[in-house]
Amino acid sequence: MENNKIKTLKVGVIGCGRISVMHLSAINELPMAELVCCCDIKKDRADAVAKQYGVKAYYDYKEMLDNEKLDAVHVLLPHYLHVPASLYAIEKGVKVLSEKPMSTDYESALKAVERAEELGVLYGIILQCRYNNSAKLVKNAMEQGKLGKIISARSVLTWDRSDEYYSGSDWKGTWDKEGGGVVIDQAIHSIDLVNWVVNSEVESVSCSMANRGHKAVAVEDSAEGLITYKNGTKYGFYCMNNYGCDEPIEIKLYCEKAKVVFDYDDAYIYYNDGSVEEAHQDKVTAVDGGKDYWGFQHVRQIEQFYKACLGLEKLDISAREALKTHKLVCEIYEQGKKRM
Repeated sequence: MENNKIKTLKVGVIGCGRISVMHLSAINELPMAELVCCCDIKKDRADAVAKQYGVKAYYDYKEMLDNEKLDAVHVLLPHYLHVPASLYAIEKGVKVLSEKPMSTDYESALKAVERAEELGVLYGIILQCRYNNSAKLVKNAMEQGKLGKIISARSVLTWDRSDEYYSGSDWKGTWDKEGGGVVIDQAIHSIDLVNWVVNSEVESVSCSMANRGHKAVAVEDSAEGLITYKNGTKYGFYCMNNYGCDEPIEIKLYCEKAKVVFDYDDAYIYYNDGSVEEAHQDKVTAVDGGKDYWGFQHVRQIEQFYKACLGLEKLDISAREALKTHKLVCEIYEQGKKRM
């Protein structure tokens, strides 16, 4: 009799900081994965997760990867450690799902992608907002030709990040460890959504950035610019984290056949013929300890990654795919730093 039971992946987590709750809850919820170990250089964090989930704690990710026979690992470290930890796992043949951004620079991210492809090791990057119902509606409409050419796009993000938000961390708000400020940490998702929907190579980037309201850090807290694509689309973006609260991000597309307005929760497509399509967030249970601005789609992307690990589906957001947005973010910084 044929056994239709899905294999259980043995999974580890590197990094037990704030974002780890989104990954740990998903691993615990999904039947095709089993958490067997966790790691953090901060012993109390690793021990707390190990106790909660009944797994072994490590304090050195290399030791964990050397000792455990893992199928996959989640890399949830400060940005500058994403590539080193991912590469160490890749060299051991362990499939990797890394939090965004890929790295603090383009060259190291490209190196990791090429090495994973050379060894045939699955390597995915978390860009969970692509799984929002709103984003999927807009992307599908674009792919089906219902929008026609995207003539122009814009995104606006006005959030709140205090000096205390940065001073409470030993790596956030630094050029060398985080790679920047509002662009690489907050606005990366809205930039990624536009870049994903437009789906064209970038021709040029013109932008400016500044630190206008933070004394604790030197990285940018404000940025604006114009991205021109080879297909002719022009994309203007604005982001800053000096606002009094986290307002919903807003993305607008002006297209040949429609106008589109969407954010993480809702999307409206107003077609030129008067018809309207819309999509809204599913009713979901928030993850204990999670933040609203992380959204609710980590579990969707993690499940898809696991299905790809098991050979059931092709990986949606490979590191090669994520490299497109990472390259754009790095170009924004290269141009923006010239005017700081």
